[in-house]
Amino acid sequence: MTDFELLILRRPLSLQTGSRKNLQAWKRFVAGEAEKAWGDQSPVASADLHLTLVYLSGIHAADADNIIKPIQDALVGPVLADDRLVVDVESHRRLITGMFEPTRLPALLRQGLLAGKECVYVRLRDAQPLEELL
Repeated sequence: MTDFELLILRRPLSLQTGSRKNLQAWKRFVAGEAEKAWGDQSPVASADLHLTLVYLSGIHAADADNIIKPIQDALVGPVLADDRLVVDVESHRRLITGMFEPTRLPALLRQGLLAGKECVYVRLRDAQPLEELL
């Protein structure tokens, strides 16, 4: 069973950024954070996985769909053997100043909310059967 959570306490970088150098630096940062969170476990090599992202944004936010690929790519190596293991993706963006019920949020996401700055909550878990999603 795979259950991995990560909080990236930085504004995400969009796949559409004009600077490949900045994008690569962002991916290295995320990979380093993922490595710390995953510890000395071997990367997941065989599973169907569900990736969930929650981007707590400021007013001038990156597109929710354009932050998926850089984060997913950064997980390859430390957490994932291959990004093809991700069969389901959901990406959410909410203003950090929005109304939330913190007690109903995962602890790491609550930490991001309390930090009061743009961040991304990442969760990888086993994918559910298709019938459960529809």
